[in-house]
Amino acid sequence: MNHRPLRVIISGGGTGGHIFPAISIANRLKEVNPDTEILFVGAEGKMEMEKVPAAGYKIVGLPMLGLQRQLSFHNLVNDLKVPFKLLQSIHKAGKVIDGFKPDIAVGVGGYASAPLLWQATRKKIPALIQEQNGFAGLTNKILGKKVGKICVAYEGMEKFFPADKIVMSGNPIRGDIVPACPAMVEEGISYYGLDGSKSHIFIVGGSLGSGTLNKSMKKWIGDGCPGGEGVEIIWQCGKYYKEGIDRFMEEARKEGKPVEGIRWFDFIGRMDLAYAVADVVISRSGASTVSELCAAHKAAIFVPSPNVAEDHQTHNAMALVNKDAALIVKDAEAPEKLLPAALELVRDDDRILALERNIAPLALADAAGTIVEEIYKLLDR
Repeated sequence: MNHRPLRVIISGGGTGGHIFPAISIANRLKEVNPDTEILFVGAEGKMEMEKVPAAGYKIVGLPMLGLQRQLSFHNLVNDLKVPFKLLQSIHKAGKVIDGFKPDIAVGVGGYASAPLLWQATRKKIPALIQEQNGFAGLTNKILGKKVGKICVAYEGMEKFFPADKIVMSGNPIRGDIVPACPAMVEEGISYYGLDGSKSHIFIVGGSLGSGTLNKSMKKWIGDGCPGGEGVEIIWQCGKYYKEGIDRFMEEARKEGKPVEGIRWFDFIGRMDLAYAVADVVISRSGASTVSELCAAHKAAIFVPSPNVAEDHQTHNAMALVNKDAALIVKDAEAPEKLLPAALELVRDDDRILALERNIAPLALADAAGTIVEEIYKLLDR
């Protein structure tokens, strides 16, 4: 295929789950032709405005706001502004497209996708969207009728999109997330200061941390860490929660709780090594995390977040649970049931092996490469 240089707009963001796949697609576009020009379009004040420039790409922000579902005065004021911000964003998106003159627009979901892709399709610019979840978001369902291709990561997406536009690509993830070899495990043990003779649980709450996962850990520690003998834990608690967790752990130590086997961090810089050492991973079920666990071939317990649109994290998790490739604990039941379930699993080698064996085939290799090929195919029609 002729990988000629392109002018590409990539739009979307709001969370790491949207941004990192978008950056993976951009990186692959630059790999196949370094002369390709890429412009990101995100939402003002969201994390993409920091993460995208850090990855070496230009970004323009739209004044988008998302609807807030919980009832409060602040949220009511926010929601009254949404239609006006949407109109401003559509107008600005049109100007960005006219100025940049892209060959194609790519949407990865999130606030900025809707106005940018709507304007692109209105201006007859070829467009492709990537739906990361097993339950399509409202924005992508509307855009699916207008775009040329829809790259998905789950089976059964015909119920949301025209079947002839769907391509099973998987979700782009970091290239260093692979099944662990003994050298990686050894490096991870050393990096995190662990005991190689013990079992290991990795608790990951996403880029911002998870209140429920943290509450579950605090409850278990407060109860004296029952069943924790011979187990060490890597706990990613999140930047927002770190100060409070520091204080809690200091108190737990003073009270004589057996916390010496727990390592807690606001952020995990070496996810590849954390996955490598983990016998069991406890996690939310955002699309990128699910894809990473498939790629790493890990036994996982998912606690879907109830605070996301269309409950898509439950759909993501159940796609694996229904194939006996993961376990699930409901958010409301996590403080009581999560750690006991993880400790039971970490001691059951046969069950871990079965989960690893069942999750491995669900990994879709080189999703970014597949999406880039679809971009070129769309333009070569």
